[in-house]
Amino acid sequence: MRICVSAVADSLDAQVDPRFGRCPYFVLVDSETMKFEAVPNTASSQMSGAGIQAAQTLASKSVNVVLTGNVGPNAFQALSAAGIKVLIGVFGTVREAVERYERGELKEAGSPTVRGHFGMGRGQGRHSR
Repeated sequence: MRICVSAVADSLDAQVDPRFGRCPYFVLVDSETMKFEAVPNTASSQMSGAGIQAAQTLASKSVNVVLTGNVGPNAFQALSAAGIKVLIGVFGTVREAVERYERGELKEAGSPTVRGHFGMGRGQGRHSR
């Protein structure tokens, strides 16, 4: 299985970056061998649509699962449409995140229609008056 972890650097010992679309790297890990490939997130500097562009990059890399801190609803929908599972609330190192996933300790993200479920994306937590 090919697992992608949003990361602050390009190694298995890097910390998980809580931001999916704006993380500096995606560390792609083969869960059976722990061999990995670090992919710079070229979408991170986009003015808008970073999550969707990042999702497209991962779909082209044959990723099965994404482990991250938070993901916006548009990125979630793009990942889901590509058949990629999304698990949020992930922290620690990339290696620890993959190991916790393998042990079944991480929670798969639910429907993007649940407000507040995806963290602090644009417009989250704002109230109109």
